[in-house]
Amino acid sequence: MSEELVKFKGNAAGLQLMIAAGADTESVLNELRDKLESEWGSRFFRRGTLVLLMPGVISPEDEERFTKLFRQHGVFFRVEDAEAELREARARQAAYAQAVAVPQPPVESVPVAAPEPVNVPAAQAPTAVPFNANEVPQPLATAAEPGTVPMKVINRTVRSGESISSRGGVLIVGNVNAGAEIVAGGSIDIRGVCKGLVHAGAYGDRNAVIVADCLMPVQIRIADIIAQSPEGMARPTKAERAQIKDNAIVIETIER
Repeated sequence: MSEELVKFKGNAAGLQLMIAAGADTESVLNELRDKLESEWGSRFFRRGTLVLLMPGVISPEDEERFTKLFRQHGVFFRVEDAEAELREARARQAAYAQAVAVPQPPVESVPVAAPEPVNVPAAQAPTAVPFNANEVPQPLATAAEPGTVPMKVINRTVRSGESISSRGGVLIVGNVNAGAEIVAGGSIDIRGVCKGLVHAGAYGDRNAVIVADCLMPVQIRIADIIAQSPEGMARPTKAERAQIKDNAIVIETIER
C-alpha cells in the first residue's frame, strides 16, 4: 500500500484517529487490524489506551465494528470531538471558579447567650454504636458542576472491557482490571488494585482525586490532564492518591 489510510495523533484526551478521505471501510479496518497485531502496535497501543475519531467520519454501523476491533486488543474507541469536549470542560471550570470567587456579603454577628447547663442522668446518656466492618461507608458525593450528584458504588471487580461512568464520584469495592475504564465527574476511590484507565473530574473538576489501595493504571486522567504509568513500574505497597499540583498529576502515598 503506497499511502497509509489511517494515522494517529496524540492529544490531551488520548490518540486521535485520522482516516484518509474516500478510504474504503474494509481497507481501513484491515489496516487497523494489521497495526494492532504488529510488534509496533503491541508497544504503541498499550492496554487501556483511548482512541478518538471525529463525528461524521464513519456510520453508526461501522462504529460498532471499529469498537469491537479495538476492544479485542484492550483499546477503547469513541466517536467524539475531543477538542470541543476539552474547550467545554475548560469553560465550565472557568465559570465554576468565577462563581466560587464572587465575594459574599458579610453576615451580621448577633450575640447569643450561653445555654444553661443541663444534667443528664446516666441512664439516659447515649450509648456507643458498634462499628460494623461489613458496612461500606458512603462518601459524600462529588460533582464536576455545582449540585448534588449521588456517588455510584460498585461492589465487585470491574473486568476488562467494562466501562463505568458517573456524573458524580465513583467508589469501587474491588479491583479494576486492565482494559477496564472508570470515568467520573467527581473523585474515584478504588478499594483494591487499579490497572485500568481511570478519569476523574471528567467535566473539568481539577480538585477531583483518584485513590486506590494499589494504583497501577495504564492511563490516568484528572480533568484535562493526562498521564501514563511508566513501563515496568514497581507494585505499590501502600495506598496512593493522585491529584493535580502545579498543572501536573502527582501521586502521593497515603494511609487508609
